[in-house]
Amino acid sequence: MALGNHSTMMESILLGLSSDPHTQALLFVLFLLVYLLTLTGNMTMRRVIRADSHLHTPMYYFLSHLSFLDLCFSSVTVPKMLENLLSKRKTISVESCLAQAFFVFITAGTEASLLSVMAYGRCVAICQPLLYGQVMSEQWYALLVWGSWSLGILNTLISAPLATKMGFCDTHIIPHYSCELPSLFLLSCSDASTNLIAMLWSLIPHGLVTSLSIFFSCACIVFTILSITSTSGRSKAFSMCSSRLTTVILFSGSGFLHYFTPTSGCSLELVFSVLYSVVIPMLNPLIYSLRNKEVKAALQRTLGKYLQCF
Repeated sequence: MALGNHSTMMESILLGLSSDPHTQALLFVLFLLVYLLTLTGNMTMRRVIRADSHLHTPMYYFLSHLSFLDLCFSSVTVPKMLENLLSKRKTISVESCLAQAFFVFITAGTEASLLSVMAYGRCVAICQPLLYGQVMSEQWYALLVWGSWSLGILNTLISAPLATKMGFCDTHIIPHYSCELPSLFLLSCSDASTNLIAMLWSLIPHGLVTSLSIFFSCACIVFTILSITSTSGRSKAFSMCSSRLTTVILFSGSGFLHYFTPTSGCSLELVFSVLYSVVIPMLNPLIYSLRNKEVKAALQRTLGKYLQCF
């Protein structure tokens, strides 16, 4: 891997979330619990969706990929963060740092695209229920999912390879708990303006397309909900959409703020980063799936099959 002509740095120091040993111990327990819940919730969702034929529909196909992305996204950063919370030597090699930034970019970018696809699918289901089966054909929803993956990978291939050509010098302290592209720019002793421009050119169109598609899908859903005469039906629909829209705003907004504001390691910046990379992957299975009656029924059927084997 080419790391530039000025590369003298072999390791970076991740400052993490706190330097106080007692706080670090508490954070370790908290984030270990969050990570275990993330793994359990998302693996359960994937297993139930795969095992139950009633859930072989476009919406649950999207959710299965979302669960896989959340597993990957969380696993890219949280294990290293947990290790550093217990370790006195909070270092990461340059190669590992670049790899972490690469995979964070892929998973976060793909998830943003997939959330917009899911919003589109929900819009069709609510606004055009009679045409849903025709519009969301098996070929079309598979194409939407793989298009999301392709867009996430394309954005990464635009920005990440340039980072490997930066020169890294003596300044090797990252005021964060993980390596991401904005953090790497701080370590460069070469001109990183080309890297920054490439990142902006890849992220801004991506962010605009996904944000606008989510906005228009939600607007369509809101207008359709307002036309529902049943008060209970309207309340149920608003409750479902508001919770999902909240997670999308938290994920997109916190990610946007992290990538488009200078990396300083301030408390607010770290909170935003924890939100989109740690908390949201844990909440997604609860908000999108496990509160759903269909999923609960499928979970009971799956557990029943397992119990019959004993």
